[in-house]
Amino acid sequence: MTDPTAQDRWDAVDDYFTAALAPADEALDAALRDSDAAGLPSIAVAANQGKLLQLLAEIQGARRILEIGTLGGYSTIWLARALPADGRLVTLEYAAAHADVARRNIARAGLDGLVEVRVGPALDSLPVLEAEGAEPFDFVFIDADKVNNPHYLDWAVRLTRPGSVVVVDNVVRGGGVVDGDSSDPAITGTRTLVDRVAEHPRLSGTAVQTVGTKGYDGFLLARVTA
Repeated sequence: MTDPTAQDRWDAVDDYFTAALAPADEALDAALRDSDAAGLPSIAVAANQGKLLQLLAEIQGARRILEIGTLGGYSTIWLARALPADGRLVTLEYAAAHADVARRNIARAGLDGLVEVRVGPALDSLPVLEAEGAEPFDFVFIDADKVNNPHYLDWAVRLTRPGSVVVVDNVVRGGGVVDGDSSDPAITGTRTLVDRVAEHPRLSGTAVQTVGTKGYDGFLLARVTA
C-alpha cells in the first residue's frame, strides 16, 4: 500500500510538471469529464504521461500509429496530435460503449479525420488489419487487458517495421511484477511480456518505474530492430 504522504508528494510533483509542461485544454478536459460521466473507469494516462506519448511519437516521426485500448480516447488525442496532416491512427477498443464516448471526444478535438476507432476484441481486430494489408505502423501503444500483452506484442511486431517503437503501459503493477509465484493474470501476462521482449530477436527494450498521480507503476519501451 502506498504511503499517503508519499502519494501527496507524487501528486504535487505531477501537478507542477503538468501545469508547466503539459497544460490542459478544453478538448482533453472534456474527454475526461465525458468519460467520467459515462461511467468509464478512471484509468486513462495522466496528462504528463499523455504528453510523453505525444513527444515519443513526434520524435519517432510517426505517420501511422496503432493503439490497443482506447477507453475514452484521452491517450488517443495526445497521440493523434503527433501526426502530420496525412497521418493515420487506428485504435482498438473492446467495449462499444467506450468506443462511442471515444469517438465523440476525438471528434470534438478535431481529430476524427485522422483517427479510426475499431470495436471488438483486439485479438480479432489485429488479424483483420494484417489481412487488409495495412501499411506498417511506426508507433504502437498497448494499454489494454494485461493478460494478453504478450499476444499484443507479437502482433505489434508483425504490424510494424524495423525502427518502429512499441510502448506498453502499466508493467510494474505496484511492484507486483517481481512476484514470480503470482497467480494474478495481469502479473503473469506482464512477466511473459518482459521475457518475450528480452528474448525476441527483433526487439530491443527496457522498462521504467514511475510514480505520480496514477500511483506506482511504469512502462516498457521497445524498438523493432529488424
